Amino acid sequence: MLRSRLTIADVAARAGVSVATVSRVVNGRYGVSEATAAKVRRVIDEMGYASSLVAQSLRSERTGVIGVLMSRIEPFGTEILKSVSDTLQDSGYELIVFCPTSEHAEGWERRSVARLGGTLVDGSLLIAPTVVDVASDHPVVAVDPHVGASHLPTVAAENHEGAVAATQHLIELGHRRIGFLGGRTDLESARQREAGYRAALTDAGRPVDPDLVQHGDFTEAGAEAPARRLLALPDRPTGIFAANDRSAMYVLRLAAELGLDVPGDLSIVGFDNVPETLMTNPPLTTVDQSIRALGSEAIQLLLELIDRDAQSALDGAETPEPIHRLLPVHLVVRGSTAPPRSPHPSR
Repeated sequence: MLRSRLTIADVAARAGVSVATVSRVVNGRYGVSEATAAKVRRVIDEMGYASSLVAQSLRSERTGVIGVLMSRIEPFGTEILKSVSDTLQDSGYELIVFCPTSEHAEGWERRSVARLGGTLVDGSLLIAPTVVDVASDHPVVAVDPHVGASHLPTVAAENHEGAVAATQHLIELGHRRIGFLGGRTDLESARQREAGYRAALTDAGRPVDPDLVQHGDFTEAGAEAPARRLLALPDRPTGIFAANDRSAMYVLRLAAELGLDVPGDLSIVGFDNVPETLMTNPPLTTVDQSIRALGSEAIQLLLELIDRDAQSALDGAETPEPIHRLLPVHLVVRGSTAPPRSPHPSR
């Protein structure tokens, strides 16, 4: 038989005090002696009682809970979540992580925000949303939105600048046939990274060969077909810039399968700097978009907005324009890049 949920009345009965006394202790109110309060807290710990978030929010208009919403659990979102958790240590806030059961559920952002709204959370972080026209009764910050800036506050990395740095690195090493393995073309981050690749080639006086530009979907499975196309070219690239680390790590494995030495036969650069890039063979050169910094910046912005909205409600002030923050990136050079073994002649 399932045990019924503990109530404040259960705690009061065990402690031998009134429900009102337990309520004062739970909510940190005056009027209870320290000895009685200590007894009530001891009983609460023993019984595992936690006050209802909904009831707490109705009393204080705060729940002390932040929602983190993502479409799936994957390396980028996981690193954001770790950073958010670290930043919130000793803040008094708790986290609830919410993601749909279907990875590609269209409109998951709207449904998730709606389900966590009302009296469950004080604010939400949307991780890499593809939809940003989200109505909410609480502050929401979008981290690395796939459609660019919106009416929501956003925190993102300098995708274009990072792609320029990755491509310039391969150019400076002497590579002339540089392939690009992009992400979904409907995503802003993918578009910006491709634009950076093209800009770096143009600035170096290099034409962009359409055969060297292939697109995946930012997943390892989605990288398979375009990566094989690049490496099956009669005049295959000696360097590849993959627009995220998951795609780059697939290219590393494919190169080994095809008997290509990395970096002797093929140099590879990724983008993100997820922890797994240190464990590849060889370790992956990549663009560090400081994922932890993205998470920390986003949660700090969200907490600012929660406080601002509370103050605006008291003052009757209008909500200001949304804030959009871009964080710098930098190239991390490791063992997957080197000068080409047999440079192609100038064209």
